[in-house]
Amino acid sequence: MKMLCCMGIMIAATACANKEVVKKDEPLGTTHTAASMPAIPFAEKTIKPPQQENKIDKPAAAPVESARQAPQAVKVAAATSDLEKIFFDLDSSNLSNDARQVLVKDAETMMQLNNLKVTIEGHCDERGSAEYNLALGERRARAAMQYLITLGVPAAKLSVVSYGKEKPAVVGNTESAWTKNRRDEFVVQR
Repeated sequence: MKMLCCMGIMIAATACANKEVVKKDEPLGTTHTAASMPAIPFAEKTIKPPQQENKIDKPAAAPVESARQAPQAVKVAAATSDLEKIFFDLDSSNLSNDARQVLVKDAETMMQLNNLKVTIEGHCDERGSAEYNLALGERRARAAMQYLITLGVPAAKLSVVSYGKEKPAVVGNTESAWTKNRRDEFVVQR
């Protein structure tokens, strides 16, 4: 209780320190600050903490509204996870029927990305020279890009890059690993 009283005095003294005070017996032009005034004996009494205003809590934002306010990084991550990879046959950049079906779904997602751009990454398996695989990876990425443009995705939203055999999805020298490495991936950029 005494500590509460002391805190009240310190707060009052600090708050009043810069206020000008006119003494009763002095002419009107003379002023003093609270710090220059003599101490007045304090009668001990209970000091109540100041009442806080009753603030009305705002209702939580609707899920749709909070989704619009999501950080850009979250939107990019969500969009990237929605885009599916496509796969290619050995030494080929031709789009299979399965790849075309995936690209139709991906195109719908890409058209909803407003100002975000998509980089199409072309990949190959480990067989063949580095130069050959870089060229093949680029042909694969460009084939996907051309098909997406025919589906209505603006060309300005798309770019291509080839990693050849440098970034395998699966490490290994089996047909199963090679099949998973012959792919295009779609990465959403800001």
